[in-house]
Amino acid sequence: MNVERAVRLLAGAIVIASLALAHWVSPNWLWLTAFVGVNLAQSAFTDWCPAMAIFRRMGLSCAAPARR
Repeated sequence: MNVERAVRLLAGAIVIASLALAHWVSPNWLWLTAFVGVNLAQSAFTDWCPAMAIFRRMGLSCAAPARR
């Protein structure tokens, strides 16, 4: 697994969990979903998010450049 896949997996898991919590606990959990979405959008422009730094420190490598 590489950093990019780990970030997508983490973001997807947090979105699913926050939607479930919003349904069964409190609608305020939707703020977590919004935060994840904003963080993903800003990382598309800056190529940085906190999860990437954490996963790199855990020893995951970056994805290899795509071949054409």
